[in-house]
Amino acid sequence: MKDLEVSADENLLVGFETSDDGAVYRLTSDVALISTVDYITPPVDDPWWFGQIAAANSLSDIYAMGGKPLTALNLVMFPSKKLDMGLLKEILRGGSEKIKEARASMAGGHSVDDNEPKYGLAVTGQVQPDRILTNRECRVGDALVLTKPLGTGVLFNANRSGKLPYPELEAILPQIAALNSIAIETALKFDVHACTDITGFGILGHSLEMARGADVQIQMVYEQLPFYPNALNMYQKGETTGSNKANRQLADGFWQAPNTMTPEAEELLFDPQTSGGLLLSVPDAEADDLVTALHAAGVDSAFRVAQVVGSGRPLVRII
Repeated sequence: MKDLEVSADENLLVGFETSDDGAVYRLTSDVALISTVDYITPPVDDPWWFGQIAAANSLSDIYAMGGKPLTALNLVMFPSKKLDMGLLKEILRGGSEKIKEARASMAGGHSVDDNEPKYGLAVTGQVQPDRILTNRECRVGDALVLTKPLGTGVLFNANRSGKLPYPELEAILPQIAALNSIAIETALKFDVHACTDITGFGILGHSLEMARGADVQIQMVYEQLPFYPNALNMYQKGETTGSNKANRQLADGFWQAPNTMTPEAEELLFDPQTSGGLLLSVPDAEADDLVTALHAAGVDSAFRVAQVVGSGRPLVRII
Protein backbone atom coordinates (compact mmCIF):
# COMPACT_ATOMS: atom_id res chain seq x y z
CA MET A 1 0.00 0.00 0.00
CA LYS A 2 2.90 2.37 0.69
CA ASP A 3 3.85 2.36 -3.00
CA LEU A 4 0.35 3.31 -4.19
CA GLU A 5 -0.30 6.87 -5.26
CA VAL A 6 -2.63 8.84 -2.98
CA SER A 7 -5.68 10.13 -4.87
CA ALA A 8 -5.76 13.84 -5.66
CA ASP A 9 -9.58 13.86 -5.66
CA GLU A 10 -10.56 16.45 -3.05
CA ASN A 11 -13.79 14.60 -2.39
CA LEU A 12 -11.93 11.53 -1.13
CA LEU A 13 -11.87 12.68 2.48
CA VAL A 14 -10.35 9.50 3.96
CA GLY A 15 -8.25 7.07 1.93
CA PHE A 16 -5.80 4.28 2.69
CA GLU A 17 -2.87 6.47 3.74
CA THR A 18 -3.87 6.64 7.43
CA SER A 19 -4.78 2.95 7.98
CA ASP A 20 -8.29 4.02 8.94
CA ASP A 21 -11.33 1.76 9.22
CA GLY A 22 -12.95 2.78 5.93
CA ALA A 23 -12.72 5.11 2.96
CA VAL A 24 -14.93 8.21 2.92
CA TYR A 25 -16.06 9.98 -0.24
CA ARG A 26 -17.98 13.28 -0.17
CA LEU A 27 -21.06 13.46 -2.40
CA THR A 28 -22.46 16.80 -1.23
CA SER A 29 -21.77 19.27 1.54
CA ASP A 30 -24.09 17.22 3.76
CA VAL A 31 -23.53 13.63 2.61
CA ALA A 32 -20.46 11.40 2.41
CA LEU A 33 -20.29 7.68 1.73
CA ILE A 34 -18.19 5.26 3.78
CA SER A 35 -16.87 2.16 1.98
CA THR A 36 -15.37 -0.82 3.76
CA VAL A 37 -14.85 -4.53 3.24
CA ASP A 38 -13.87 -7.40 5.52
CA TYR A 39 -14.21 -11.17 5.67
CA ILE A 40 -12.98 -13.88 8.03
CA THR A 41 -12.51 -17.63 8.31
CA PRO A 42 -14.85 -19.45 10.71
CA PRO A 43 -14.06 -18.59 14.35
CA VAL A 44 -16.52 -21.29 15.49
CA ASP A 45 -18.00 -24.42 13.94
CA ASP A 46 -21.60 -23.25 14.22
CA PRO A 47 -22.42 -21.72 10.79
CA TRP A 48 -25.13 -19.36 12.09
CA TRP A 49 -22.78 -17.88 14.69
CA PHE A 50 -20.09 -17.63 12.01
CA GLY A 51 -22.45 -15.52 9.90
CA GLN A 52 -23.46 -13.35 12.85
CA ILE A 53 -19.90 -12.64 13.96
CA ALA A 54 -18.54 -12.06 10.44
CA ALA A 55 -21.33 -9.62 9.59
CA ALA A 56 -20.97 -7.70 12.86
CA ASN A 57 -17.21 -7.56 12.28
CA SER A 58 -17.70 -6.04 8.82
CA LEU A 59 -20.39 -3.56 9.89
CA SER A 60 -18.20 -2.35 12.75
CA ASP A 61 -15.94 -0.31 10.46
CA ILE A 62 -18.89 1.89 9.46
CA TYR A 63 -19.66 2.60 13.12
CA ALA A 64 -15.98 3.30 13.82
CA MET A 65 -16.11 6.11 11.24
CA GLY A 66 -19.15 7.62 12.97
CA GLY A 67 -21.56 6.49 10.26
CA LYS A 68 -24.65 4.40 9.67
CA PRO A 69 -24.65 1.35 7.36
CA LEU A 70 -26.86 1.57 4.28
CA THR A 71 -26.19 -1.48 2.11
CA ALA A 72 -24.19 -4.69 2.37
CA LEU A 73 -22.91 -7.16 -0.23
CA ASN A 74 -22.14 -10.74 0.77
CA LEU A 75 -18.60 -12.00 0.15
CA VAL A 76 -18.64 -15.79 0.14
CA MET A 77 -15.84 -18.29 -0.33
CA PHE A 78 -17.09 -21.85 0.13
CA PRO A 79 -15.92 -25.40 -0.76
CA SER A 80 -19.19 -26.46 -2.38
CA LYS A 81 -17.85 -29.88 -3.35
CA LYS A 82 -16.66 -30.68 0.19
CA LEU A 83 -19.27 -29.19 2.53
CA ASP A 84 -23.05 -29.38 2.62
CA MET A 85 -24.67 -26.32 1.06
CA GLY A 86 -27.00 -26.25 4.05
CA LEU A 87 -24.05 -24.92 6.06
CA LEU A 88 -23.72 -22.01 3.64
CA LYS A 89 -27.43 -21.30 3.97
CA GLU A 90 -27.01 -21.01 7.75
CA ILE A 91 -23.96 -18.75 7.40
CA LEU A 92 -25.92 -16.41 5.15
CA ARG A 93 -28.95 -16.54 7.44
CA GLY A 94 -26.79 -15.44 10.37
CA GLY A 95 -25.30 -12.61 8.34
CA SER A 96 -28.64 -11.50 6.95
CA GLU A 97 -30.19 -11.29 10.41
CA LYS A 98 -27.32 -9.13 11.63
CA ILE A 99 -27.60 -6.81 8.61
CA LYS A 100 -31.32 -6.45 9.29
CA GLU A 101 -30.57 -5.67 12.94
CA ALA A 102 -28.24 -2.91 11.71
CA ARG A 103 -31.17 -1.46 9.69
CA ALA A 104 -29.16 -1.88 6.50
CA SER A 105 -30.20 -3.49 3.21
CA MET A 106 -28.74 -6.69 1.83
CA ALA A 107 -28.13 -5.76 -1.81
CA GLY A 108 -26.43 -8.81 -3.32
CA GLY A 109 -22.90 -10.15 -3.28
CA HIS A 110 -20.39 -12.47 -4.90
CA SER A 111 -19.28 -16.05 -4.29
CA VAL A 112 -16.36 -18.22 -5.36
CA ASP A 113 -15.47 -21.83 -4.74
CA ASP A 114 -12.59 -22.04 -2.26
CA ASN A 115 -10.93 -24.73 -0.17
CA GLU A 116 -11.72 -22.98 3.11
CA PRO A 117 -14.98 -21.23 4.03
CA LYS A 118 -14.73 -17.46 4.34
CA TYR A 119 -17.50 -14.94 4.79
CA GLY A 120 -17.87 -11.21 5.22
CA LEU A 121 -19.40 -8.09 3.76
CA ALA A 122 -18.63 -5.11 1.60
CA VAL A 123 -20.55 -2.33 3.35
CA THR A 124 -21.55 1.16 2.28
CA GLY A 125 -22.50 3.67 4.95
CA GLN A 126 -23.37 7.32 5.28
CA VAL A 127 -21.93 10.11 7.41
CA GLN A 128 -21.97 13.89 7.46
CA PRO A 129 -18.65 15.20 6.10
CA ASP A 130 -18.14 17.38 9.17
CA ARG A 131 -18.84 14.51 11.58
CA ILE A 132 -16.44 11.87 10.26
CA LEU A 133 -14.52 10.03 12.96
CA THR A 134 -10.99 8.90 12.14
CA ASN A 135 -8.25 7.19 14.13
CA ARG A 136 -5.89 10.19 13.98
CA GLU A 137 -7.50 13.08 15.85
CA CYS A 138 -7.02 12.21 19.53
CA ARG A 139 -5.63 15.09 21.59
CA VAL A 140 -3.39 15.49 24.60
CA GLY A 141 -5.63 15.33 27.65
CA ASP A 142 -8.14 12.95 26.06
CA ALA A 143 -9.21 9.74 27.76
CA LEU A 144 -9.76 6.50 25.82
CA VAL A 145 -12.89 4.43 26.42
CA LEU A 146 -13.17 0.80 25.26
CA THR A 147 -16.60 -0.75 24.69
CA LYS A 148 -15.99 -4.54 24.53
CA PRO A 149 -13.74 -7.00 26.37
CA LEU A 150 -10.58 -8.40 24.81
CA GLY A 151 -9.35 -11.95 24.24
CA THR A 152 -11.38 -13.44 21.39
CA GLY A 153 -8.33 -14.55 19.43
CA VAL A 154 -6.93 -16.91 22.04
CA LEU A 155 -10.41 -18.10 23.09
CA PHE A 156 -11.35 -19.15 19.55
CA ASN A 157 -8.05 -20.99 19.16
CA ALA A 158 -8.36 -22.61 22.58
CA ASN A 159 -11.76 -23.97 21.68
CA ARG A 160 -10.38 -25.47 18.47
CA SER A 161 -7.49 -27.11 20.33
CA GLY A 162 -9.75 -28.51 23.04
CA LYS A 163 -8.43 -26.38 25.90
CA LEU A 164 -11.67 -24.41 26.21
CA PRO A 165 -15.00 -26.30 26.23
CA TYR A 166 -17.47 -24.95 23.68
CA PRO A 167 -20.19 -24.10 26.26
CA GLU A 168 -17.77 -21.61 27.89
CA LEU A 169 -17.07 -19.99 24.52
CA GLU A 170 -20.74 -20.09 23.52
CA ALA A 171 -21.66 -18.05 26.60
CA ILE A 172 -19.81 -14.99 25.24
CA LEU A 173 -20.76 -15.31 21.54
CA PRO A 174 -23.74 -12.92 21.86
CA GLN A 175 -21.41 -10.21 23.18
CA ILE A 176 -18.83 -10.88 20.45
CA ALA A 177 -21.52 -10.73 17.76
CA ALA A 178 -23.14 -7.59 19.22
CA LEU A 179 -23.21 -4.62 16.89
CA ASN A 180 -21.30 -1.47 17.84
CA SER A 181 -24.35 0.58 16.83
CA ILE A 182 -25.57 1.41 20.34
CA ALA A 183 -22.03 2.29 21.42
CA ILE A 184 -21.49 4.78 18.60
CA GLU A 185 -25.00 6.25 18.83
CA THR A 186 -24.37 6.91 22.51
CA ALA A 187 -20.83 8.22 21.96
CA LEU A 188 -21.89 10.70 19.28
CA LYS A 189 -23.78 12.64 21.95
CA PHE A 190 -20.33 13.51 23.33
CA ASP A 191 -17.32 15.32 21.86
CA VAL A 192 -15.58 12.32 20.27
CA HIS A 193 -12.23 13.34 18.81
CA ALA A 194 -11.16 9.99 17.37
CA CYS A 195 -12.37 6.42 17.10
CA THR A 196 -11.33 3.01 15.82
CA ASP A 197 -12.49 -0.54 16.40
CA ILE A 198 -10.24 -3.16 17.94
CA THR A 199 -9.68 -5.99 15.49
CA GLY A 200 -6.71 -7.93 14.13
CA PHE A 201 -3.85 -5.84 15.54
CA GLY A 202 -5.10 -6.12 19.13
CA ILE A 203 -5.58 -3.37 21.68
CA LEU A 204 -1.93 -2.29 21.59
CA GLY A 205 -1.70 -2.22 17.80
CA HIS A 206 -4.85 -0.20 17.28
CA SER A 207 -4.10 2.24 20.08
CA LEU A 208 -0.64 2.68 18.54
CA GLU A 209 -2.31 3.54 15.22
CA MET A 210 -4.16 6.30 17.06
CA ALA A 211 -0.91 7.49 18.63
CA ARG A 212 0.87 7.52 15.27
CA GLY A 213 -1.99 9.29 13.54
CA ALA A 214 -1.92 12.19 16.02
CA ASP A 215 1.78 12.10 17.06
CA VAL A 216 0.85 11.54 20.69
CA GLN A 217 1.76 9.27 23.58
CA ILE A 218 -0.85 7.10 25.25
CA GLN A 219 -0.70 5.74 28.80
CA MET A 220 -2.82 2.61 29.23
CA VAL A 221 -3.78 1.19 32.63
CA TYR A 222 -3.60 -2.59 32.31
CA GLU A 223 -5.84 -3.26 35.30
CA GLN A 224 -8.61 -1.22 33.68
CA LEU A 225 -8.62 -3.31 30.48
CA PRO A 226 -11.64 -5.63 30.30
CA PHE A 227 -10.96 -9.23 29.28
CA TYR A 228 -13.31 -12.08 28.48
CA PRO A 229 -13.36 -14.89 31.06
CA ASN A 230 -10.64 -17.54 30.50
CA ALA A 231 -8.55 -15.37 28.14
CA LEU A 232 -5.54 -15.03 30.46
CA ASN A 233 -5.90 -18.63 31.58
CA MET A 234 -5.65 -19.87 28.00
CA TYR A 235 -2.33 -18.07 27.49
CA GLN A 236 -1.17 -19.53 30.81
CA LYS A 237 -2.06 -22.98 29.42
CA GLY A 238 0.18 -22.37 26.40
CA GLU A 239 -2.43 -21.33 23.85
CA THR A 240 -1.72 -18.46 21.45
CA THR A 241 -2.73 -17.20 17.99
CA GLY A 242 -1.05 -16.93 14.62
CA SER A 243 -1.10 -13.12 14.83
CA ASN A 244 0.46 -12.40 18.22
CA LYS A 245 4.05 -12.55 17.03
CA ALA A 246 3.40 -10.34 13.99
CA ASN A 247 1.42 -7.84 16.09
CA ARG A 248 4.29 -7.62 18.55
CA GLN A 249 6.78 -7.01 15.71
CA LEU A 250 4.61 -4.20 14.27
CA ALA A 251 4.67 -2.42 17.63
CA ASP A 252 8.36 -3.03 18.32
CA GLY A 253 10.05 0.07 19.72
CA PHE A 254 6.80 1.96 20.20
CA TRP A 255 5.50 0.50 23.45
CA GLN A 256 6.64 0.07 27.02
CA ALA A 257 5.43 -2.16 29.84
CA PRO A 258 6.47 -2.78 33.46
CA ASN A 259 9.12 -5.43 34.05
CA THR A 260 6.71 -7.05 36.49
CA MET A 261 4.15 -7.89 33.77
CA THR A 262 4.00 -11.62 33.05
CA PRO A 263 4.56 -12.89 29.49
CA GLU A 264 0.98 -14.19 29.43
CA ALA A 265 -0.44 -10.81 30.43
CA GLU A 266 1.65 -9.17 27.70
CA GLU A 267 0.25 -11.55 25.10
CA LEU A 268 -3.26 -10.26 25.76
CA LEU A 269 -2.14 -6.85 24.50
CA PHE A 270 -1.43 -8.39 21.08
CA ASP A 271 -4.41 -10.76 20.97
CA PRO A 272 -6.22 -10.26 17.62
CA GLN A 273 -9.88 -9.44 18.05
CA THR A 274 -12.79 -10.44 15.85
CA SER A 275 -15.81 -8.12 16.07
CA GLY A 276 -14.12 -6.14 18.84
CA GLY A 277 -15.31 -3.00 20.55
CA LEU A 278 -14.79 0.67 19.77
CA LEU A 279 -11.91 2.68 21.21
CA LEU A 280 -13.16 6.23 21.66
CA SER A 281 -11.01 9.29 22.36
CA VAL A 282 -12.94 11.97 24.26
CA PRO A 283 -12.04 14.93 26.49
CA ASP A 284 -11.05 13.73 29.94
CA ALA A 285 -13.91 15.69 31.53
CA GLU A 286 -16.44 13.72 29.45
CA ALA A 287 -15.00 10.20 29.79
CA ASP A 288 -16.75 9.16 33.01
CA ASP A 289 -20.08 10.53 31.78
CA LEU A 290 -19.63 8.62 28.51
CA VAL A 291 -18.98 5.37 30.38
CA THR A 292 -22.08 5.98 32.52
CA ALA A 293 -24.17 6.67 29.41
CA LEU A 294 -22.85 3.54 27.69
CA HIS A 295 -23.73 1.41 30.71
CA ALA A 296 -27.22 2.95 30.80
CA ALA A 297 -27.64 2.10 27.10
CA GLY A 298 -26.73 -1.54 27.74
CA VAL A 299 -23.03 -1.48 26.82
CA ASP A 300 -22.08 -2.98 30.17
CA SER A 301 -18.44 -3.70 29.33
CA ALA A 302 -17.46 -0.10 28.54
CA PHE A 303 -14.46 1.10 30.56
CA ARG A 304 -12.06 4.01 30.64
CA VAL A 305 -8.72 2.38 29.82
CA ALA A 306 -6.14 5.01 28.85
CA GLN A 307 -5.07 8.64 28.71
CA VAL A 308 -3.37 10.71 26.00
CA VAL A 309 -0.54 12.15 28.05
CA GLY A 310 1.72 14.02 25.66
CA SER A 311 2.73 14.81 22.09
CA GLY A 312 5.84 13.79 20.19
CA ARG A 313 7.21 10.40 19.23
CA PRO A 314 4.24 7.97 19.15
CA LEU A 315 4.26 5.60 22.08
CA VAL A 316 1.88 3.41 24.06
CA ARG A 317 2.99 3.00 27.67
CA ILE A 318 1.39 0.28 29.77
CA ILE A 319 1.24 0.92 33.53
